[in-house]
Amino acid sequence: MGEAVTAAELLYGMPLLRSVTGGDGGGAEPGGCGALLAELKQLWGEIGKSREERERMVRDLEAECMRVYRRKVDEATGERALLHQSLAAGEAEIAALTAALGAENSPQLKVNKWTMSLTERVSSATSLLEELRTIRAERSRQFADIKWEIEKISAEIAGRSYGYEGSPRASEVEEHDLTIRRLNEYKARLTNLQKEKSDRLHRVLEQVTEVHSLCDVLGEDFIAIVNEVHPGLHETADPGKPTSISDSTLGSLAQVVAMLASEKAKRAAMLREAVVPLVELWELMDSPEEERRGFRKVTAVLNPDKDEALSSGVLSVATINKTEEEVERLTRLKAGRMKELVLKRRLELENICRSMHVEPDASTVPEKSIALIDSGLVNPSELMASIDDQIAKAREELQSRKDIMDRINKWLLACEEEQWLEEYNMDENRFSTGRIARLNLKRAEKARLIITKIPAIVDNLMSRTLAWESERKKPFLYDGARLVAVLEEHKQARLRQEEERRRLREQKKLRTLLSEKEAMPHLKRPGSSFGRGCAEPCAVNRKRVDAARPAPSVRSGASSSGSGSSGGGAAELLRPRSSAAGAGAGHCGEFLKGARRLSGPPFSYAAVPKGGGGMSSSLALS
Repeated sequence: MGEAVTAAELLYGMPLLRSVTGGDGGGAEPGGCGALLAELKQLWGEIGKSREERERMVRDLEAECMRVYRRKVDEATGERALLHQSLAAGEAEIAALTAALGAENSPQLKVNKWTMSLTERVSSATSLLEELRTIRAERSRQFADIKWEIEKISAEIAGRSYGYEGSPRASEVEEHDLTIRRLNEYKARLTNLQKEKSDRLHRVLEQVTEVHSLCDVLGEDFIAIVNEVHPGLHETADPGKPTSISDSTLGSLAQVVAMLASEKAKRAAMLREAVVPLVELWELMDSPEEERRGFRKVTAVLNPDKDEALSSGVLSVATINKTEEEVERLTRLKAGRMKELVLKRRLELENICRSMHVEPDASTVPEKSIALIDSGLVNPSELMASIDDQIAKAREELQSRKDIMDRINKWLLACEEEQWLEEYNMDENRFSTGRIARLNLKRAEKARLIITKIPAIVDNLMSRTLAWESERKKPFLYDGARLVAVLEEHKQARLRQEEERRRLREQKKLRTLLSEKEAMPHLKRPGSSFGRGCAEPCAVNRKRVDAARPAPSVRSGASSSGSGSSGGGAAELLRPRSSAAGAGAGHCGEFLKGARRLSGPPFSYAAVPKGGGGMSSSLALS
């Protein structure tokens, strides 16, 4: 029995009996195989089983245990094989997904076959596989979306039809390369296509806007023209359909823009040919604003810089026809008013010539012009054209004479101030108190400053006149006389007046000296004690009397003769200025009268009142 138990333990790898007869004498584990064998032995003993029966029954037990263990081993072996197969399949799918998604951006399987059981390794592979499948589904969706957008934009650029509403989108992409690198390539391609689409759309919108602007100016039907290119280009098109951006659409729009621009230029030239005579007829016939208002917008074509700002319908066929009809109407009306128009243009010529102080051309005087028109010897239009040429030449000469005429006016105004100063110096009440007297006093001061500049003004005017004559190769006439001769006469007259003024000054000085010599014997007698004692006090008294008197104003220019050296000196200082103002004013006053007689109506110089205050800044001659 002991050998059988030992054999069973060695066979099954586990003790069948903890204590048997002849063993270590320990007790058997309760409820275990040893306790059951002990109980069976006891039962066998009680029953009286022989040794051979007992050995046979033990061998039966051992055989049955071997069958049970073998079945369990086979089951464990099959389970291990299934786990190996599942692990191999999982690792293969993981490898395929990792290769498709990119090993650098995919999670990796991390297992240790020496420390982990098959079940743990399969569980880890299963969880990783689920994660990779989720990543592949998301990546496939991204690829599908991007490819769909690429195909849609490519179809738009190519002009092909592509489903937009309800078109099936691929849920999966049969791609073996789902890496981030490939996805970025698709995204870059989509970005380029979107940029090209945006550029094309911008070009289409610019051209459509240009077509709309041209149609508005030309009065054409915008929707009809655009529908010929593509029905989806105007605002009333189906909003569900995209705007066409194909090459054919862009080419057709460019052709339409070129055609409309050419038509616009042609119509603008036609309208300009009608507007130019229309404006001339308005000016010629002095048409009222009511008649002009209806055609005011068409005059914008005369300014090339504002072609883009033309109003709506201004270049339409109806507007051009209406303008041409208005020109024809005014032309017929002009024929009946030709005499009146000729006289009006002649009056305009005379006004221009009068402003220049020259005589107009005598070939077109009103009496002669009317006689020629009545006799039928001259075409009124040709006569009008001749007067217009004269007006153009007169305006050109007026512009060239402008600088000299301005200086002539300054010179004449300076002469007028000289005449006013002469009248002011002869006024005995010029030193009276009051606001008007003070204003006249200030004006007299300014007039004296201006009078001193008259020679410089004349020299400057003469040099400019000579330069004008040298450039134009003809004399500068002013009211029929050559201006240089008039200025030269003025300069000679001023020289004569200066000589006369110097002679009068010497005579007056001589008379003053004689009067002082005659007064000396009465003031001081030689050898007289009273004279010797009184000479010095008398001189002091004379100084006090002179100080008590009001000092003679420099503005008055009046000479005062008194006793003593001080009074005589003051009078001597005042005489040159007063006499210069008086003499110069007299001469310039006479010349001003001559200039007024030459100038006639254009210069109506009214006498300035003495209380008029200071001169305006325009007389500040440089």
